[in-house]
Amino acid sequence: MGARNAFSKLSVVLLVGVLTACASKVADKSQYSGFLNGYNDLQSVQTASGGQTLRWISPDFHESRYKNIYLAPVVFYPRATPDSRVSAATLEQIRLYTEQRLKAALSQRMSLANQPQRDGLMVKTAITAVSAANKDMQFYEVLPVTAVIAGAMAATGQRSQNAVLYLEIEVIDVATNKPVIKVVRKGAGKRVANSSAPITTADVKGAIDDMVKDVASFPRQ
Repeated sequence: MGARNAFSKLSVVLLVGVLTACASKVADKSQYSGFLNGYNDLQSVQTASGGQTLRWISPDFHESRYKNIYLAPVVFYPRATPDSRVSAATLEQIRLYTEQRLKAALSQRMSLANQPQRDGLMVKTAITAVSAANKDMQFYEVLPVTAVIAGAMAATGQRSQNAVLYLEIEVIDVATNKPVIKVVRKGAGKRVANSSAPITTADVKGAIDDMVKDVASFPRQ
């Protein structure tokens, strides 16, 4: 009985850890790509849409000082590597969709420039991951027996997953070449059947749209 009780307690501790990790709405430090010029000053904040993101804004930043904004081509960082779940064609579709939606959102804030201009801002954006994570465990699955079943399903790849997309954005003052805004955003897309199911553009469009809404409604400084 003592060994069984000890095992049960250990299982609960491990399951709480798994549940916390799955439910995280922001990127973990281990998921930072290195695209941004430093991450130590990022803080978790609530966005206009009610989501969560990691963000830093320079205390000297005032949007009204700038006349235009240039969106550099969206890139994958590190370099995109297609696999059995995400094809090269899908990756390019995701990149183009992200770029188009960002351009539309930024145009609502100020004039778009065709190249960086000294009295303007430059936005650099990287898609740092397109993947899928095990679907958040429901409360009833934390019960002793069903939790073990849920864990087994995750381990064997049968458990449903959520498509996940990570973005890192840096807004730069062109005149000084210094960042004024930095963002790391984790977005959840549609549910996919299991760990073998392909991830499509449609699976992550919702995540991209949510992020872009927050760009358009970003509080004016």
